[in-house]
Amino acid sequence: MSNTYLDHSHYIRDMIVRVHGANERWWLHPETKEPIERNVGELLMLCVSELAEGMEGHRKDLMDDKLPHRSMLEVELADCLIRILDLAGGMDLDLAGAFEEKMAYNAQREDHTHEARLKAGGKRY
Repeated sequence: MSNTYLDHSHYIRDMIVRVHGANERWWLHPETKEPIERNVGELLMLCVSELAEGMEGHRKDLMDDKLPHRSMLEVELADCLIRILDLAGGMDLDLAGAFEEKMAYNAQREDHTHEARLKAGGKRY
């Protein structure tokens, strides 16, 4: 695997715009259509719940009930991604920039090498 990385942050920005645009109604008061402040803790926990559902689907080797041609793991990860992208759009976060910077940082991390993972206390699972 190469440590070379290309900046594809425009794809992430496009996905944020697409997802948040599709979910904008959740950021508006249902009667007044005025913007509302969302509870960030709640939004983060909704991401966690999607991951937990994905884990359960994987553990039980389940197919998704709404998209039965896809595994539950696949669909729940997609749900989590949608929630993350919507949160980034709703809070005007530079998720694309943070992603690119974190990828570049991780590519140079000593503790991400095979040797470091094998050491006592390394990142082995």
